[in-house]
Amino acid sequence: MSSDRSDWDERYAARAAEEVSWYEPTPRRSLELIQAAGLNRQSGVLDVGGGASGLAARLLELGYTDLTVTDISPAGLRRAKAQLGSGAERVIWVQADVRNHDFRRTYDLWHDRAVFHFMVSPADRDSYLRTLRQALPAGGQLVIATFGPQGPTRCSGLPVQRYDIDALHLVLGEDFDLLSSSLWDHQTPSGKSQQFLYGHFRRMADA
Repeated sequence: MSSDRSDWDERYAARAAEEVSWYEPTPRRSLELIQAAGLNRQSGVLDVGGGASGLAARLLELGYTDLTVTDISPAGLRRAKAQLGSGAERVIWVQADVRNHDFRRTYDLWHDRAVFHFMVSPADRDSYLRTLRQALPAGGQLVIATFGPQGPTRCSGLPVQRYDIDALHLVLGEDFDLLSSSLWDHQTPSGKSQQFLYGHFRRMADA
């Protein structure tokens, strides 16, 4: 994964929010899984890689009150804030590299759509998972979406790791209990189809 936040700033600068390949008008599958988690509206929700995503706006509409959005790109976060307008004041915004950031708190749910599959090296995956375990205690829930077995091998010029649910569960570890999984075809703004794998897990006590 590129660790230079300026690389991602350039990607956001090159295209409008509605033109980047990962854009979706409504994050429908993410919303379905977050609501399936059965959280109360005061539960802490962390959206990883959420710059320019519409998820925070939708969760605010549903009444969630403890939302944190993090992204490596300041430009992505600026776009997300601009889209929310005055509602941005009700969200905590954190510009950070999730591989080495201490959120200094825990969350009831960690959501990641299209970040983890950029962790192609064991060192990057280990760093991501270390942060995940620091921020998500036993009983916390994980909603994660990566490219599926038939998904792209590269995205935004970078290599990615594709997963089936068994491989994803294996890399997450025995302390994550699988609740559900599904494949989902994402239509990019350019009309291409990308296969995503969505997994919903509960963090158990350390194995």
